[in-house]
Amino acid sequence: MLSIRSISRSFNGHRALNDVSFDVQNGLMTGFVGANGAGKTTTMRIILGVLTPSSGEVLVDGRPITADDRAQFGYMPEERGLYPKMKVHEQLVYLGRLHGLSSAHASTRAADLLEQLGLGERRDDKLESLSLGNQQRAQIAAALVHEPTALVLDEPFSGLDPMAVETTVEVLRDVARSGAPVLFSSHQLDLVERLCDSLVILAGGEVRAAGTREQIRSAHARPEWVLETDDAGFVRGIRGIEVIEFDGGHVRFTAPTDDDADRVLREAIERGTVRSFAPSIRPLTEIFQEVIR
Repeated sequence: MLSIRSISRSFNGHRALNDVSFDVQNGLMTGFVGANGAGKTTTMRIILGVLTPSSGEVLVDGRPITADDRAQFGYMPEERGLYPKMKVHEQLVYLGRLHGLSSAHASTRAADLLEQLGLGERRDDKLESLSLGNQQRAQIAAALVHEPTALVLDEPFSGLDPMAVETTVEVLRDVARSGAPVLFSSHQLDLVERLCDSLVILAGGEVRAAGTREQIRSAHARPEWVLETDDAGFVRGIRGIEVIEFDGGHVRFTAPTDDDADRVLREAIERGTVRSFAPSIRPLTEIFQEVIR
C-alpha cells in the first residue's frame, strides 16, 4: 500500500501542497482528480522522488519509501518522454532491460503489451510515425513493461478515443488485479466514476474528499429523488421542493422529508402515468464541483 502522510510543498514562497494525506490500497484503482493547478502532478512527482516534500513522507506498506521501491514503480509523466526516432518494440525492450529484465523476457513482455493495447501491428514503427493516441498507448506500455509493483499515471487517457480508453482500462485493471496499487489522475470524471475503486479530490493543494465512491457519495448525500412521468413540470410549483434538473417528463429534486417526496409521487399518479420514481445517486461531477468551491 502507498501512503502519503502530511505532505506539504512550497515553491518560491507559494504553498503548492498543504498537509496532503491519503492511501492507495493494493489491488485497487484510485482516481486522483482536481482542477489544473490543484497539486496532482506535484504529489505524483513527490511519490516518485522527482521532487522532495517540504514536510511529510511517503510510505510503502507502512515503512518509508526507498529508491529501490521507486525503481520498481511504473510512472507515466504528464510530459511524455519516449524517443521519437526509436522503434516502439525496440524502445520498450530497452526500457525493460534498464529495469533489470532479461532481453528475452523484456521482448516477450513488450510484445504482449503492444498486442493488448492494440499496437501489435505497429511494433516496428518509429514512435514519431504514430498518431498522438497511439503514442499515448506506447507511453502506457513503457510504464508497464517491467511489471511494476505500483503504478502512478498522470492523465493516461488524454487523447485516447473511446475504443482505446476501453482497451487501456482493461490493461490497468489487470495490473490492479495482480495486487499493485494504481493511482491515476484524469479530468474525465465520468471515466473516474466508472473505473475507480476509490477517489481523492484535491483543490488548492489540499485534500477535500477521499475514500471509496460509496463513502464520498454518503458523505455528500442529499435527499434527492428522480421522477419520470408524462409531464413533470408541476413539481416546480410545489412548496418546499427544490428542482435540480428538469426536462419535460424527467425531474430530479430535493425534498425536506420522505413524506414530502411521497406527496410529489401521489400528485404525479393523480396527473398521469408514472414510469419511475426512485432515490437519486448524485453524479461525481456534481460532488466534485461542490467540494472544490
